[in-house]
Amino acid sequence: MKVVFISPHFPHEMPRFTRGLAEVGARVYGLGDVPLEQIPDETKRWLTDYIQVPSLGDEESVVRHSISALRRLQPDRIECLWEVGVELAARLRAELGIPGLSPQDARDFRDKDRMKARLDKAGLRVPKHYRVLSLADLHHAIRYIGFPLIIKPIDGAGTRDTFKLTSEADLQSVLPAIQHVPEMIAEEFIEGEEFTFDTVCIEGKPVFESIAQYHPNPLLSRTLEWISPAQIVLRDPHIPALADAVAFGRDVLGVMGMQTGFTHMEWFRKPNGEVVFGEIAARAPGGRLVDQMNYANDFNVYREWARAVCWHTFEQVPQRRYHVAAVFKRAQGHGRITRIEGLQEVKQELGPALVVDELLPLGAQRRDWKQTLLSDGVLIARHPDHDTLARMMARLVNGVRLFAE
Repeated sequence: MKVVFISPHFPHEMPRFTRGLAEVGARVYGLGDVPLEQIPDETKRWLTDYIQVPSLGDEESVVRHSISALRRLQPDRIECLWEVGVELAARLRAELGIPGLSPQDARDFRDKDRMKARLDKAGLRVPKHYRVLSLADLHHAIRYIGFPLIIKPIDGAGTRDTFKLTSEADLQSVLPAIQHVPEMIAEEFIEGEEFTFDTVCIEGKPVFESIAQYHPNPLLSRTLEWISPAQIVLRDPHIPALADAVAFGRDVLGVMGMQTGFTHMEWFRKPNGEVVFGEIAARAPGGRLVDQMNYANDFNVYREWARAVCWHTFEQVPQRRYHVAAVFKRAQGHGRITRIEGLQEVKQELGPALVVDELLPLGAQRRDWKQTLLSDGVLIARHPDHDTLARMMARLVNGVRLFAE
């Protein structure tokens, strides 16, 4: 089994997926735009070979520079779990006649207006939406949708360049910030709690499902610097209270033409109980959600994704033992981390329930909180009881503080 894996070293989780492919018996051929010597040895050791291209952001250039080598290689699979490379992987599969998500389906997974139109046509509840190519389009969208509404890039990831508009004054204030975005989508603002529905699928059928809840909703977390964004992977998505959401998510996968691989969907639960679609990507989630899934189930989903991709099997049984909370910390101030308060006390309180302590060390340069959810480090805890874990999460949010200067 020969697998071409695009961007084997980046983002954060990709080396673990690279290793997973090798561990299930695949010969892994990396494809990326950095020299081989810049790939960490811990990732490089799992690669059979590597193809370098000038820029993964230029699809035509990648095809020109790699297609001959790929034809000689004759890979069985071409995979990418980084958002910006999902369409590239589909294009290369089409060029080589390799099974997998088609370019059209891959585009629908990336283009938020097309994905919502596809689901709307199938009768699934999506926010009212309008494609925005100009200021005139934006004004049309406001008249069609009404305030409040959300505007965001048509094929963005996360909440970068995403804004909530509640009035004409809001619109005027954000116009300078969105001038660099060539194409956007305007959407009805959905009031409610925000969740994920994450899966590993084989031939369109989920063989593993996971649901997480954001605390608070990501848009608020990305708006206010003082917030410590947090999320809980729920121990078991197959409970009566979530049955409608799981059924909804499975319907989405069918309409979107999902085949084999990871998916990451976001959805809302309105105060009246209605489930409303947010968006979906044909890739694994970021923000340490995959690690949380592993801690919830005491297994290795990096490897099981690889097994699904290579051999169309999923061998490990999810144990559904723990709810798992991840809390991302942001330092107060600017510059380098100078002190951390409360960590030792919280570690003593939580004991073995605190499974990850990966805060930036003293002296490290603070990260740009607007550019990365990982911020200045993460703390992860787990517990079988949801209410107990929620209290632990609150302690991690309020009891640990980082300072920079």
